[in-house]
Amino acid sequence: MLVREVMSSPVVTVGRTTSIRQAVRVLYEHDITAAPVLDDAGRLVGVVSELDLLRGEFPPDPRASARPVPGGEGPPPALVWQVMTHAVVTVSETADVTAAVDLMVGKQVKSLPVLAGHRVVGMVSRRDLMRMLARPDDELRAEVAAALREHYPHGPFWEVAVHDGVAELRPAPESRPSAGAGPSGALLASGPGDVLAEHVADVLARTVPGVVRVRHLG
Repeated sequence: MLVREVMSSPVVTVGRTTSIRQAVRVLYEHDITAAPVLDDAGRLVGVVSELDLLRGEFPPDPRASARPVPGGEGPPPALVWQVMTHAVVTVSETADVTAAVDLMVGKQVKSLPVLAGHRVVGMVSRRDLMRMLARPDDELRAEVAAALREHYPHGPFWEVAVHDGVAELRPAPESRPSAGAGPSGALLASGPGDVLAEHVADVLARTVPGVVRVRHLG
């Protein structure tokens, strides 16, 4: 599965001179936890997160403590560039999803800007990945069946089942009628023993977002 197949796009961005309050509204209204920051030329210069925007925005409430509340040392940040993360961790749109997961874990970030060359084309977050893993097995089975049926419009059948995101491909008997996917999930594909066709079927099944692995049975 590639990053471009799970990322959120079109991407929501903010400018480096966007006000803190405006950036807060952008993240809140789009229900996102972070956004890429672009300069006037549209180049990626940072990422701003909810935590970046919240820091320093709430002064101490004197009612919460018997001690006097100390005065601030100066005005709080007003613009995005003053609070954003400058060292940006990115991922390519053609990268494997596992690379994005490794970056999120290793860098301890919740989301990554997705690049096509030097252009920001999306954002991939933990939520995007969870959404793919939460897809129902019946929905995944139907998409695997459709992908194989499109690639192999003529030929013997494969029977397809999906359990907890694992797609199972079983060569069906040659006597099965070639009329598309049946109730059991049978669909057109290449016959058993055809190593190349089995490899292609494996690749096609893995391209369905939400399929975590493929097993060949029979």
